[in-house]
Amino acid sequence: MRPSSTSAFNVKPLALTPGEPAGIGPEIALKAAMQPLPRSIIAIADPALLAARAEMMGLPVRLAPAEAAVEQHQPGVLPVLAVPFAQHDCLGKPSTENAAALLSTLDIAVAGCQDGRFGALVTGPLHKSVIADAGYAFLGHTEYLAERCQAALPVMLLANETMRVALATTHMPLRAVADAIDQDMLTATLDVVFDALTQRFGIPDPSIAVCGLNPHAGEGRHLGDEDEDIIRPAIVHQQSLGRRVSGPHPADTVFNHAGKDADCILAMFHDQGLPVIKFAGFGDIVNITLGLPIIRTSVDHGSALDIAGSGVASETSLLAAIHAAASLAAHQDAD
Repeated sequence: MRPSSTSAFNVKPLALTPGEPAGIGPEIALKAAMQPLPRSIIAIADPALLAARAEMMGLPVRLAPAEAAVEQHQPGVLPVLAVPFAQHDCLGKPSTENAAALLSTLDIAVAGCQDGRFGALVTGPLHKSVIADAGYAFLGHTEYLAERCQAALPVMLLANETMRVALATTHMPLRAVADAIDQDMLTATLDVVFDALTQRFGIPDPSIAVCGLNPHAGEGRHLGDEDEDIIRPAIVHQQSLGRRVSGPHPADTVFNHAGKDADCILAMFHDQGLPVIKFAGFGDIVNITLGLPIIRTSVDHGSALDIAGSGVASETSLLAAIHAAASLAAHQDAD
């Protein structure tokens, strides 16, 4: 089923995949649909599951076929492009039976972004291990979407109103990080970040502060050679192109010193940069995948199985992701 009415839209709707049905994804999608939004959204999900969740939680959201979507979002109405799920009775207990349908929602959303039906993709939280347990090679949204888009180098970026943090490596064991970082990879990553800041975010001369890998950025090689032999040459190359890239900076001080006024901080691994930005504004942060030919934003939290269905889950991060996707899509439309 395709939302045929979207072809007439001057402002393309956003595709929304609520994510793991056992978690809070469906309910925060319903809650978000009750709010004024900058663009129309079309949920790619199981309408029966959404209807049951709305009834259970007393959320007065009217579900409509995707074809009935209108250009301006109507608070309280959620158009749905139907993808049936195998297991509905799964609240708090993810089922591997739903893995294929979950991946199908992403495939449909990507195809719709690529062929111009959707202006961007907004994703709710998934439970990675359940999809992997179902037999799929799945490390997370970032890697999966990169494969579907045939993007050579996806870069994960988390952002709020005051800070942007990009990651050189994403979901891998800490012991593998040092081996994964080389000069070519860092150069390519910095290229992706620079291009995104200028083209997607509209920053004409962005500054990027690069973290070192080791404590104190290697302490003059006393704590490792990677900072001088790998990270610094990649930074020097960027500087030779006239770009404002600095570092390597000690990660424990970069957020208060060199990176404080930077347009983006590049951390070397997941838990080097993300704890800082999540502490600074958890719930208001947007996860953005750079390096894709499509726009993708997401929430900054997981599926929260323990509170699913309780009514306490906040839709704040999803709303931030929707607003960010709409802003990035508007900037892209203006180019």
